[in-house]
Amino acid sequence: MNYFDDQNVNLEALKKKAFNLRWAEVEEGVIPLTAADPDYPIAPEIREAMRDYIDDGYFSYSPQLGLPEFREAFSKAVKERKGEEIDPSCVLPLDSAARAMAVIAQAFLKPGDEMIVFDPCDFLFREACLSAGGTPVSLSVPLDPGNRKMDLSHFEEVITEKTKMIGLCNPHNPYGLTYTKEELDCIMTICEKHDLLILNDEIWSDIIYPDSEFNSIYTLGNERCGRVLSVFGFSKSFGLAGLRIGCAYCTDPSKFDEIVRASAVLSTQGGAASISQVAAAAAMEKAYYWVDLFREHIMKNRDFTVDYINQNIPQLHAYRPMATYLLYVDISKLNMVSADFVEYLKKEVKLAIVPGGHRFFGDQSEGHVRICIATSHAILEEGLKRLREGVEKLQK
Repeated sequence: MNYFDDQNVNLEALKKKAFNLRWAEVEEGVIPLTAADPDYPIAPEIREAMRDYIDDGYFSYSPQLGLPEFREAFSKAVKERKGEEIDPSCVLPLDSAARAMAVIAQAFLKPGDEMIVFDPCDFLFREACLSAGGTPVSLSVPLDPGNRKMDLSHFEEVITEKTKMIGLCNPHNPYGLTYTKEELDCIMTICEKHDLLILNDEIWSDIIYPDSEFNSIYTLGNERCGRVLSVFGFSKSFGLAGLRIGCAYCTDPSKFDEIVRASAVLSTQGGAASISQVAAAAAMEKAYYWVDLFREHIMKNRDFTVDYINQNIPQLHAYRPMATYLLYVDISKLNMVSADFVEYLKKEVKLAIVPGGHRFFGDQSEGHVRICIATSHAILEEGLKRLREGVEKLQK
């Protein structure tokens, strides 16, 4: 069965359920290539596991530290998929990767502490720091278009005596880049020198294209990774955004205890819903085949989109991502503020995409937009035709 045929996108359902800048929030007729959320229904094994769980009619309290099957499935999955050695006792299910980031920041940052946040990068690092009363410090990481690398040479320049943590988005959103072992070693060495913690977000680590390679920071060895505090979520790989399920994990039991304390799971104020944990456990145990098929589909979308933009819209330039199903597109030749361009497209050609700029990715992303390609080829092709039409109308 081909789960990713064009006809498998259920627009009727999406227009009722897909929020966060997507189908349920845009005007009729608008194509939203916006938030990172697939347009396809989830793997059947996940749905079956959820049905089995609710069949007896009980929704009782789950263990404070999460269902054992979730914690064990996660430990096994990251070992098999990424070579990470994470003990199940140091895995804490929480209600999304975003929540896990905030919990980690609140566990280890005090008001006034500084956290280095790459710019551009996903805004949730900044928000996690702010939720703890910390001060986000921007580190500009421009992209070298020649070698497709981020410039990390100014890292140490922004470290002060107040710096306690850095944010590591690996793979990187919005660039769609993976880090080399040498880059990770450089980051780790600086953090060791200045005794900095690392908030490590690997939510995109399942979406790696065959022409690229993913290196987790844990490839440096667990003996160096006691300072690494990681998060993962199940929205990007498995399409479970609405179930609000993710986790925090680490290798240091004492730091894990601090994460537990900050999460409020021991008082039942925090934690992840039992059915969401069941769904995620089933995803890890039975549905990675679906992720791999999905990746094959979006690789075709990736190549089609990059080639279409670069060959047909000379005013724009799309970078070919190594990971994620997000394209980072340079619109600087338009001499137009990103947010204004996005509003123009929505109004004139009924296409919604995400603007660069401070709100979503940081100041250095101005002059760029982000396009999500986790949809059908037919929808994507129509969206790109509208993008081309919009740019052409703008030039007249």
